[in-house]
Amino acid sequence: MPLLLLDLDNTLLDRAGPFRRWGERFLDSIGAPHTDIDWLVSIDADGLTDRWDLADAIRDRYELRIPSIDLVEELHDGVVAQTRLDPLTACALRIADDAGWVPVVVCNGTVRVEDAKIRRTGLDQYVADWVISEEAGVSKPNPRIFALAAQRVRMPLRGSWVIGDSPEADIGGAAAVGLPSVWLHRGRTWSDVRFAPSRTVDGLIAAVATVLAR
Repeated sequence: MPLLLLDLDNTLLDRAGPFRRWGERFLDSIGAPHTDIDWLVSIDADGLTDRWDLADAIRDRYELRIPSIDLVEELHDGVVAQTRLDPLTACALRIADDAGWVPVVVCNGTVRVEDAKIRRTGLDQYVADWVISEEAGVSKPNPRIFALAAQRVRMPLRGSWVIGDSPEADIGGAAAVGLPSVWLHRGRTWSDVRFAPSRTVDGLIAAVATVLAR
């Protein structure tokens, strides 16, 4: 039974949509222009900007007296509250499981946030386990985190596939550990010359179908 090593944000669970919805509500609550959502999404950089830096940028732009720590909490909890599991994603994971694959989440981030997303959405019912970088002490693309995921479910890495949307963390990580991969392009064009995904698709459903039909 091979492993299906899956990224979390913008792979198994949409992050862009929940962040935008939270942002729109937050901006409305402080009386900021609705058009500022584009600035907020841009400075968030798809979640790559440190939460403390993002909180400070928001406080500075709107001259808020909210303590940074409170705004960081709001950023964490607000996005988690907006996150939902797509029923089609749950169905795809169930099909993969029925076909003999073992789905395991491998993600970068904090335990508090990523664990909450997995449990609150019910995703935990469709995966065998998950490994979060903060807890593991190592982040993607380091091959060790994929090895830890295999150890977590007591299975070999051989025969596994990696699915994710990050060129560096997911596809670069798969290349580093010598595994085939599927990249969720999300409207982007592949540009890295150091490595490349085995397959490129437009979403999780197509990614799982690609692996099952390999």
